[in-house]
Amino acid sequence: MPTVSVVRDELFEKIGENFGAKPEVPCKEADDKFDELCFEFGVELDDVTSEEEVQRKETGKASANASKDILYKIDVPANRYDLLCIEGIARSFRVFLGKEKAPKFHASAPPSGSLQKITILPDTQKVRPILVAAILRNFTFNKKNYKSFIDLQEKLHQNICRQRSIVSIGTHDLDTIEGPFTYEALPRQQIKFIPLQPREKEGEKEEVKEEPRSMNGEELFKHLRDKDSHLKKFLPLLDDEPLWPVIYDKNRRVLSLPPIINGEHSKITLNTKNVLIEVTATDATKAEIVLNMMVSMFSEYCADAFSVEQVEVVSSNGKSAVTPPLTVREMEVKVDYIIDSVGVRDKLTADGVAPLLTKMSLTSVLAKDKSKVTVTIPITRSDILHPCDVMEDAAIGHGYNNITVTLPKVSTEGYQQPLNKLTDQLRREIAFAGFTEVLTFSLCSRSEVTEMLNLKEEPRAVGIENPKTVEFEVGRTTLLVGILKIVHNNRHHPVPLRLFELSDVILKDSQKDVGAKN
Repeated sequence: MPTVSVVRDELFEKIGENFGAKPEVPCKEADDKFDELCFEFGVELDDVTSEEEVQRKETGKASANASKDILYKIDVPANRYDLLCIEGIARSFRVFLGKEKAPKFHASAPPSGSLQKITILPDTQKVRPILVAAILRNFTFNKKNYKSFIDLQEKLHQNICRQRSIVSIGTHDLDTIEGPFTYEALPRQQIKFIPLQPREKEGEKEEVKEEPRSMNGEELFKHLRDKDSHLKKFLPLLDDEPLWPVIYDKNRRVLSLPPIINGEHSKITLNTKNVLIEVTATDATKAEIVLNMMVSMFSEYCADAFSVEQVEVVSSNGKSAVTPPLTVREMEVKVDYIIDSVGVRDKLTADGVAPLLTKMSLTSVLAKDKSKVTVTIPITRSDILHPCDVMEDAAIGHGYNNITVTLPKVSTEGYQQPLNKLTDQLRREIAFAGFTEVLTFSLCSRSEVTEMLNLKEEPRAVGIENPKTVEFEVGRTTLLVGILKIVHNNRHHPVPLRLFELSDVILKDSQKDVGAKN
């Protein structure tokens, strides 16, 4: 579960509750009340600490500028991306406590009358084919939401983005660049720009560590390997690619080199008023989720709250789409399914189901015949996929502590699968006979199931689509491969080598829905 650190006083201010605490003063009563609220909502207050205390625990001493603000470390579910920042947590708690309704996000008209356009060129399909984008207009940054803006990107990169390998985020000051934009893929030597410079805090200002200079792709990677321990780990994502993705504006100024680094020219500052968010990816669904999270969490700071300016994206095949779509989903769920699955038939009526879901930010309406509830799923709730997800939120809204503990009305007895029972018996008897059991990899190279076994081909072998190494190209069709490799690597041991293995092999089978069987 991801852990989100938030300043207690900031969080309480956003929620609109102080839980009996005074600013900057530790309060056990407030901690306990908030802990109870977290439990009711389905998250966990993991720790109450401070930046100073964290540094002292990790390094033995705290730096002079370490904050003494009280921090809450909150564990949130891995699929609740809307809870990865203080904005999302506070908003969800406000809705849960009935202080406000879930916001409705809407598209705003561009000032020029036409949407900004980004054109994806065909060569990008070989490296990072997906791009979506959005604009937040008349945005007001301050130190607190600026930090939260950066932190959310990092949390998303670590979580759904899989360390930027699937999705990466770029944010830019729209007033420093000019559309239309192009998303291209070029040889590394042809890409030249001033990369975003790392900054150090000096009092109230952030100072650039070194003098910015323009670099091509080759020089940039050498520089990052030598001097940037944070970005260094992402370099293998492009190292072996002949073409690198890059985003240009109308005047051929580089916005970013995804998924590595943005350009210095379009960097976000506290003075930025119009923010361009671009998301590049290898997975369209995850790209849309990430973009939705960014705009939904921070559009509250726009002059027109919860408004998003859409961007026209022209794909490599010439088709045009507007992103983000900002469309909500609707799902019909049977009321009886929710009530019976939660186990509150004696406490919850059909009329009470919709309010429970609404307090979980799932605006719901009960059908006239009271048999179904229509649930409106906002763009922030990508975790709602099936009726069971809606049922779980209804259970949280009702309160797990309010569910009566009952014993099951039926009893069942577990038993071992016949095949597993047989193989366990065989293992035991073979081991009693003096043989040593081995456990080998279920993947091997293609040559190991053909040439090395004196076979011309093995039509039953199931191939791996993108093997990372030649040693794992196909699923084994016989256990002999692993046994022979072990014998080969243990030739120095005295003979006989009494070895055995009982395990699965993988074979093609056109009768199976996946085309193979164990």
